[in-house]
Amino acid sequence: MPSRILLSDDDPVLLASLAEQLAHEGLHEVVRAASIDEALDAARSTPFALAIIGQTGKGGLDLAGSLRDAGMACPILLLTDGVGPDGDGFETLAKPFRFAALLARIHALTTHHAGIGDVAVRIGPYTFHPSAKLLQTDGRKVRLTEKETNILKFLHASAGTVPREILLHEVWGYGPAVATHTLETHIYRLRKKIEEDPGRAQILLTEGGGYRLSA
Repeated sequence: MPSRILLSDDDPVLLASLAEQLAHEGLHEVVRAASIDEALDAARSTPFALAIIGQTGKGGLDLAGSLRDAGMACPILLLTDGVGPDGDGFETLAKPFRFAALLARIHALTTHHAGIGDVAVRIGPYTFHPSAKLLQTDGRKVRLTEKETNILKFLHASAGTVPREILLHEVWGYGPAVATHTLETHIYRLRKKIEEDPGRAQILLTEGGGYRLSA
């Protein structure tokens, strides 16, 4: 069965072109949304494997955030005019792009999402949705970057203290520009998001030269 994709763009020509090309591939059922209201209505009534958002400027980010607030848990791909912001927890693809590049991203995102599903786990007071890059607790939603999501996923899977060097390698891989300071900076930002008092962490703990999640 084709995966269902929500496609929204404020450029009607691009919207029609992408919808036709994707339909021609026969791998995806495309639901078009020419406006933010149409996209939100579709998201509330239909489950999707992926949302592709092409609104220009801040409009794309606003729509993506509104879709998350409406309960959309699938991956969201922003078609941007440049390098997308890392801090908002969304996938990005810069315009202009080749259709083959878009197809590759769609395949990767829908396959990955279908493979892991939205398996929710508990982290402290939060419910963690890895594929949505989201933490939820009573009345509060915390959006995560890709790196923050991967840090929490690896720590949760390890169920113990993970040395800094191992966590750095698992999340970033080896590279000359990657240093322990990079990890510490992300841990600091993550604690500011999830801890009541980041200076006295109760969820993401430092222990024995590494990090672990509280039981």
